[in-house]
Amino acid sequence: MNLAEPIPHRATCVAIDGQALLIEGEPGTGKSSLALALMDRGAELIGDDGVLLEAAGDGLIARPHPQTRGLMEIRGLGLLPFPARNAAQVALVLQLDEDAPRFIEAPEQVQRAGRVLPLIRLWPHSPVLALRAEYALAAFGLIGD
Repeated sequence: MNLAEPIPHRATCVAIDGQALLIEGEPGTGKSSLALALMDRGAELIGDDGVLLEAAGDGLIARPHPQTRGLMEIRGLGLLPFPARNAAQVALVLQLDEDAPRFIEAPEQVQRAGRVLPLIRLWPHSPVLALRAEYALAAFGLIGD
């Protein structure tokens, strides 16, 4: 197994059924809000607004950043503590994007820490964004071990 040094990455990350969902987007697009909604549905927090990415074998592992481990910013309330999962393999990158396409046939491909991952762009203002994120992971995410 080829382990590399962890790389800090600005994103929010949760694990759903053991698979990490890396949530990216411009500031204010709702990364933390999506993560909070997913956590309300059973997801586990890995990191809010910053994680460590570590190449391992053919995969990519997301870990909490030690400076913000277990903390999540909830607008209007501040930084609040939450249980944090130690690590999970990244299965999908979600990009919150105002210009997300209405339909796709296949996910885009993106590199993070030297590994190729599927990427789905979602419109951030959907009232059912957490459901869309779960469906995207089920339909386009890498199969976890």
